[in-house]
Amino acid sequence: MEPVRSEFVPDPSLSREAMESLQRDIADAAVFDDDFDFDPATIRFGSAVDLTDDTQQRLTGDGPIVAGVDQAFLDDGDRALSAVVALQNGDVVERAHAVVDTEIPYIPGLLSFREGGAILAALSNLAIEPDLLVVDGSGCIHFREAGLATHIGVVVDVPAIGVAKNLLCGTPTEPIPDRMPEGERIPIEADDRVETAETGTVIGHAVQTRQYDSGTTSINPLYVSPGHRVSAVTTASIVAQCAAGYKLPEPMRLADRAADRHKRECLDG
Repeated sequence: MEPVRSEFVPDPSLSREAMESLQRDIADAAVFDDDFDFDPATIRFGSAVDLTDDTQQRLTGDGPIVAGVDQAFLDDGDRALSAVVALQNGDVVERAHAVVDTEIPYIPGLLSFREGGAILAALSNLAIEPDLLVVDGSGCIHFREAGLATHIGVVVDVPAIGVAKNLLCGTPTEPIPDRMPEGERIPIEADDRVETAETGTVIGHAVQTRQYDSGTTSINPLYVSPGHRVSAVTTASIVAQCAAGYKLPEPMRLADRAADRHKRECLDG
């Protein structure tokens, strides 16, 4: 998988002003509506994938290919490691990863310029073409509607959704409860921190994918948003469907574990 919109490939050598300007152009190019040729209802995980099973199944002719994307860091953040795990009908069909030097520190709102190179390198190592990317990072829940999932989705022109553990910007339509019931979702609306969207526009959802049975402890919701070619409502539904008994959607959970494993391998030499 190679870039389709090379003019949007993240360039960490740009000035902050140039990066922010590029993000506005990316948001303008992004599509935050459903624009794909698969049935999102078919993306379901009845059970979690065994993390100790390294086998890969052969592609079949049916079912969308969903790839989870997650990152880890080496050498105190000097190198980014991106892992991609592609699944079809609940089975792993391919894995890939890449390590790329990071050239800038973490700057809120500019994550794609720090991590995007590693993600694109990992995607280029895939032999298959995913129908959907599930990215650890924001989509249009972002100051300029151009979070990591949006940036990568637009560059490769593949439907993408962003899954974040914290709310970067935007305002929930109602307060997020201390203990949100499993399956519930609360819309997130653009506020005055989102430059490129009209205030009140729904830019994502807080989605409770899992909750403990006991009332003494609780699990926080995920903040999910469209990256590219997926609507906010469909994004929330897909993430809920992909939770196979865990908080993280299954493709991203597997990518998270793969990134951790490759990090250990790199550190062990």
